[in-house]
Amino acid sequence: MSSSPAPEPQVTGSTATTDAAAVPASSPTELWVERTGTRTYTGHSSRGAEVKIGPVEAGAVFTPGELLKIALAGCTGMSADAPLARRLGDDVPVTVRVSGTSDPDEERYLDIHEQLVVDLSGLDEEGRRRLRTVVERAVGARCTVARTLENSARVHMTIVGKD
Repeated sequence: MSSSPAPEPQVTGSTATTDAAAVPASSPTELWVERTGTRTYTGHSSRGAEVKIGPVEAGAVFTPGELLKIALAGCTGMSADAPLARRLGDDVPVTVRVSGTSDPDEERYLDIHEQLVVDLSGLDEEGRRRLRTVVERAVGARCTVARTLENSARVHMTIVGKD
């Protein structure tokens, strides 16, 4: 199996804009982080979203591992949303809880566990079984984050010096 080299990133002399109105909907979203202090960063999207990132000791921030798990839970919820709403109503309350077992020696998560919490009391046993099947299929087919984690995406980093 041969792997092609990663495409070289395009670097421009300007900083990406945070003006969401200036970004056409068809443009790929640019994502970046900027250092705000020792081991603390703010993540940005070209649509104007921001998230604070840092170690637990920094307080009201997400750690990178927490963001990974939240991305998975959010993707699972979004992927399951249509079949859940179709069967349980548009205003169905849904919570996706997520946790992970980490290996500090390897600096990685060994397992990530999700629990999709939804009230199924209005369904009979067959309805619950069908709903579980449909939701699992939807998440398996549409959750990009889960599909990426399950298939070990390659990560390519380039260090670019500013002149």
